[in-house]
Amino acid sequence: MSDGAQFRQVAPVRLYQRIVEQIEQAIVSGDLKPGQRLPSERELVTQFGASRPTVREALRVLESDGLVRSRPGDPNGPEILPFSSAGLTKQMTRLVQFDNVSMAELISFRMILDGSASSLAARLRSEEELSAMERTIAVMSDAIEAGYEEFSKADVAFHEAVAVASRNSLIEVCNQVVRGAVLALISDKVAHAHNSAALMRESLRHHQEVLEAIRAGDGQAAAHISRRKLYEYYAGYVPEDERGPLLALVDDEES
Repeated sequence: MSDGAQFRQVAPVRLYQRIVEQIEQAIVSGDLKPGQRLPSERELVTQFGASRPTVREALRVLESDGLVRSRPGDPNGPEILPFSSAGLTKQMTRLVQFDNVSMAELISFRMILDGSASSLAARLRSEEELSAMERTIAVMSDAIEAGYEEFSKADVAFHEAVAVASRNSLIEVCNQVVRGAVLALISDKVAHAHNSAALMRESLRHHQEVLEAIRAGDGQAAAHISRRKLYEYYAGYVPEDERGPLLALVDDEES
């Protein structure tokens, strides 16, 4: 027997997975575009040469992944959906909840993403994009009295505006996912904190400082402020003995 590579037994692939792979590939290649329809279930059974239960299981997986949508009683085939970060957000939140990723890792990743987005936005933003950020800050200020839910919507809008101005779609998507995962884990704590209004005012000041640095075109300051303020805002949700990576990001920019 050879002393080289050792192989494991292969696992059988279920038929529905092959159907999922073909439809996913058609979406990735652009052969299927958002708004288009898949063939009817009957036609899919014929095209794939598979049983109705197998096709239904494949469609269930695709719908669960947010790739298609079926409407009860709709005689047409499932609709192809545009990309959404919601599924990624759900998976990342589960990673943290199941202890595969720590809250410290999640927040430090957000610090990295936010810092990079703010730095790029300071250098690349247009006047229209700057105006969009200013409008979200004004809404955030007004929303403090309305409560955390409205404030959070305006907060999200600000970060989306900054990410758009970074001219990097991957930063935009990853920012949505990481921010959504963090908020999913702590939003209830913030909303019901006895000092919720104070926390919102603190967050507003942070966003105003980032905006001023972006307006001034100072990418280094924008990144530094973004990371430092995120640390100040979120460090309390991380055990003290796990804050090292977060502090390293702040100390690195202050050195």
